[in-house]
Amino acid sequence: MSLPPGSSTFLWPTLFLGPLILGLVIFFIWPIFRTLYLSFTETGAFGGSTWVGLANYGELFSDPELPQALLNTAIYTVFSLVGIPLALVIAALLNTPGLKGRSVYRVLYFLPVVTMPAAIALVWKMIYNGDYGILNQLLGMVGVQGTSWLNNPGTVLLSVAIVGIWSSLGSNIVIFMAALQGVPPSLYEAAEMDGAGPVRRFLSVTVPMISPSVFFITVLSVIGALQVFDLVYVMIGPDSAALPHAKTIVFLFYETGFLKHNQGAAAAIAFVLLVIILALTIIQFSLQKKWVHYE
Repeated sequence: MSLPPGSSTFLWPTLFLGPLILGLVIFFIWPIFRTLYLSFTETGAFGGSTWVGLANYGELFSDPELPQALLNTAIYTVFSLVGIPLALVIAALLNTPGLKGRSVYRVLYFLPVVTMPAAIALVWKMIYNGDYGILNQLLGMVGVQGTSWLNNPGTVLLSVAIVGIWSSLGSNIVIFMAALQGVPPSLYEAAEMDGAGPVRRFLSVTVPMISPSVFFITVLSVIGALQVFDLVYVMIGPDSAALPHAKTIVFLFYETGFLKHNQGAAAAIAFVLLVIILALTIIQFSLQKKWVHYE
């Protein structure tokens, strides 16, 4: 059977894009509207749901745990952004001409990216252990008294954030290295002829030229940090006394939906998180016009 003239213009794009669009609708678009609907309902013990209007949101915003969870999530997000300049510096060092063992360094830095987050959390939980952890043993060798890092309210969130930074370094370094290799050498030569030193060349040439990559990583880092759950769950757990000082918004969602079996309130938390992520992403896209340089 021959196709009508011009039908291939629509047929082939539909065949290629159809599965992608279908997946987006099933796994992303539909869950958003389903979560929004559930946030206005109360689910019974034997299934079924009853419309309760804004009651779940009223219960959520009167919950004293919500401000602390939002504060913990915000602090964790700020900590996670520290990893971006750190990754940039490491990528610049790895991009140094003539560096020996570059491939080995790349593998070592990228290894945490392909490792399961639960495995990473378990290893670091042992490292942080106040009784036999290697961190306290190393600190003891230089005369510093360690602490129980994951049980101390003052150090628990920072300890988890350090693991998050460490585990995300590899992917950020790979992106930065690709961006650094795209900077025209002629710009460095011109800056050097003008008397710019290495630091000046880095700040005036490298950073502006790779600003699109910095923006891309910043957006992904913020979104990922706002959704952190696995590290908190594995490293601290729901029974720890230090949990209130590291409980994030997603952990509060898990606790409300799966431990307290309040699916309506959990859906409200998920939708509030969606609004926060959407608002921050829009703000970042608005501000990027002032500091991101596109060729």
